[in-house]
Amino acid sequence: MVPTLLRRCAGGALLPVAVVAAVAAGAAGFFATAAVTAWIPLLCVAGLVALSAVVYPLGWSAFALLGVRRRRRATTALAAGVAVAVAGLAAVTVFRPGPHPAAPAPPAGVRFWDLPTGSRIAYVHAAATGVPRPTPVIFLHGGPGTPGEGMPEAGTTLAADGFEVYAYDQLGAGRSTRLDDVTGYTVARQVADLDAIRVTLRADKIILIGQSWGGSLTAQYLAAHPQHVARAVFTSPGPIWPGAYPDGGGGDPWARLTAEQRDRRDDLFGSPRVVVASILQAINPNAAHALVGDDEADALLHTVGVLGKDISSCPGTPPTKVHDNHQGFYVNQLTVEDFAHVPDPRPALRQLPVPVLVMRGECDFVPWAETYEYRRTFQRATLVYLPHTGHSIASGQPGAYVALLRAYLRDEPLPLPAYTSADPPS
Repeated sequence: MVPTLLRRCAGGALLPVAVVAAVAAGAAGFFATAAVTAWIPLLCVAGLVALSAVVYPLGWSAFALLGVRRRRRATTALAAGVAVAVAGLAAVTVFRPGPHPAAPAPPAGVRFWDLPTGSRIAYVHAAATGVPRPTPVIFLHGGPGTPGEGMPEAGTTLAADGFEVYAYDQLGAGRSTRLDDVTGYTVARQVADLDAIRVTLRADKIILIGQSWGGSLTAQYLAAHPQHVARAVFTSPGPIWPGAYPDGGGGDPWARLTAEQRDRRDDLFGSPRVVVASILQAINPNAAHALVGDDEADALLHTVGVLGKDISSCPGTPPTKVHDNHQGFYVNQLTVEDFAHVPDPRPALRQLPVPVLVMRGECDFVPWAETYEYRRTFQRATLVYLPHTGHSIASGQPGAYVALLRAYLRDEPLPLPAYTSADPPS
């Protein structure tokens, strides 16, 4: 009597273990298969096979201990039931698409370059209206993958000074090309696109104005093509080389989120679908891309960007305007990953005679040491510190920003004093 009771207790305990082990095996099979293919149906089949391979023998053993006579039928029913339950739950949590609105049609003035790199790049152009100057100006947006909308106001002013001015959506962002193979989002590809743009403009030299990540990209372009840059402006630049910092550099803008904003962000990134996509991205980015496509992923990043659009400003700054030129999720994720592994460009940059201007805002979240690294690296660097503005100097101090750009690009005295100390002003 006692051995029978113990056997049945063991069988009863083994059943839930079988179910849990089967679910875990199914997940392991799903993710393990992602290492060799990005085809989601095959991942699902592999997961179900792994689930069945575990639940069947454990279920059989459990039913044997319970004394069930028709163990084959019971075990088959258990395996089918677990598989259906898991598939049904996954269908409504992991495989149910989230919001994925496509970006609206481009506004008037947006044009496209079809580059020999394979990129179709959206851009806007402000034609020179003053005395023509030979060197075009190109604005590089931040992110990676965070474009603006239209021509920056400073661009219109520079056009009136005789410059041909361009602002473009980098590969994978805004209205430019999205890649089918997301592993193609690399720093080298962005540099190649920029040089192809220079060639398309038939310019031997260009002037680059890089904001945030655009500053990091400007430094990479300078290291690769120094002979083609007349001047460079870095506004609130990201790190020259992330390998110089244990955390990769760049600071943490999200540290300034309110508790409510943080909860909202965590809800957006904590859904089962996004969590599964994140795991897939670490294994095979193209599998993540197959699960969560560009429209959905870009809409998610856009929503999070709007949520935190004002956290990088000084307190009391008017809210930033929202636009509909969508951010690029996969170019952001994969380019950041690639950037962490690029060679150190600083030895090459230290040899360059190219004049550069660095602007730093008082409330910028990027650590001061990373901004000052630009001044320490370039032979002909001028650093200007602007109070009462954050990461976006163009919106926080628009008058000073435009005045600095105009004076620097026209080789006139700067309207604000250059700052030379390694320590920020108190």
